[in-house]
Amino acid sequence: MTYDVIALTPAMPDTKALLAALHAGGPDLRVNGAADGAVAQLCRSDGQPLVSIEAPRFLQLPGETARLLGHVEGVDPTAPMWWTEVRGTSAVAESRRLAGSVAGRLTAVLGGATWPREAAHTDVVTVPAADPADRTAVDHGGVDVVTGKAALVIHDRPIAAATTWLTDVIRFTTGTGRELHLITPPRTRLTLPLRTLLDHTPGRWVVQDPEHGYRDGLTGSELVWNDSHFAPIVEGDGRRRIAPPFQYPRGDGASERQLMLSLRTIHPVADQLVLGGALECAWQMLTGSAPAGWSTAEPVNLPWSRRELTALARDRARSTRPTWLVVVGAPECPAIANVRIAHTRSGVEEHITLVLGHTADRRPPLDVLPKLAQALADRHNLATMVTELRPARADLTIPAHHEPPSIPLSFTLGPDAVADLGFDRARRALAEPAPMQLGQASRPALHFTFGDGTNTSAWQRLHQVTAYLNTGRKPA
Repeated sequence: MTYDVIALTPAMPDTKALLAALHAGGPDLRVNGAADGAVAQLCRSDGQPLVSIEAPRFLQLPGETARLLGHVEGVDPTAPMWWTEVRGTSAVAESRRLAGSVAGRLTAVLGGATWPREAAHTDVVTVPAADPADRTAVDHGGVDVVTGKAALVIHDRPIAAATTWLTDVIRFTTGTGRELHLITPPRTRLTLPLRTLLDHTPGRWVVQDPEHGYRDGLTGSELVWNDSHFAPIVEGDGRRRIAPPFQYPRGDGASERQLMLSLRTIHPVADQLVLGGALECAWQMLTGSAPAGWSTAEPVNLPWSRRELTALARDRARSTRPTWLVVVGAPECPAIANVRIAHTRSGVEEHITLVLGHTADRRPPLDVLPKLAQALADRHNLATMVTELRPARADLTIPAHHEPPSIPLSFTLGPDAVADLGFDRARRALAEPAPMQLGQASRPALHFTFGDGTNTSAWQRLHQVTAYLNTGRKPA
């Protein structure tokens, strides 16, 4: 498996500190660059990567280390710090201690602490000379095993996140036509951004459970290693076999809720366009404050800035690339969002998923949803929005066991879509209760409500509305 050690330092790792860290294996190891210079690798003479060192990230947001690592002794979670990830490969036994020495040397020079604490030391680690018979053909420093069909990453953190190195692994697997298999123990939980990436990536979250064997951490399907990859076990009737942890809901977190918003905005292309307004509006109305920070990976390291994220999206659009972002809120009010920005024939589109966590003593603000829908329709070019509620962890992580599905609360159709379909036709999509008309009478939006999140028949009403509206859409 890969062995992760993270150095958390109050000062930036400078040349002196990095040289000290890179000599953890003595003078005989080579240093190579990877990921367009964002990763330094310590390698044996045959090119075998032993340890990968990520470019340090300056975390300016309070709470990011605690969100992803929990309590780290010797670290003030509210203070800015530098986060440097060090990973040792499973291909060489000494890589684990080598990773610990690299991180330990950084903190010895710069102060701070490591996670996990017990991994850090400053010894020189001797790595045996390469044996050609043992050479593992892995073309990426973050991958443990490569087959013709899959790239396996064995991950042992309590929280698996969409880190820079893991998103780079996803690009590697997609570019080589392989599936990604993220293999974790059953205690590991995913962040929402990583879960979103896995939902849109060929591959799966493979949970290695000592009691129940291998299973898919998102669907519960029992898995078997077959033909160079993990595949679901299929019963004689064609149904997939479900592992016991997914057959029944668990009682933990039953009093906690997640409020989820999936919204899409479409903006006319303009030089003065500044993105992020819809997300900021929703965040402000639902939590009472603006987002805290944004980034292209986790941990999130940049203070919230609509102009900066717009500049990034504009730069990527010049090379016809979409932009994918992670946005987080203040630690006292759990909220996280994924944002995908792309130029389409319709304009500049933002696809936003925002999830907010609520404990038993803090109720979801369902009464705010109609007002939010109107604000988004009036000022932020809302195309559609679906809101849902479900019993789930308030810390917004995803466990590897069964959780009850979400239940739709409402669906909003923006004014341009209403005009395209015709107001009279659009409002007949649901007879009872009738949709709420929002905004200007000359350019209204429609807000359909389905209940308070307790009745599963809300899914039927949502499907009825969307099917009705889709039959009336004009051809593109």
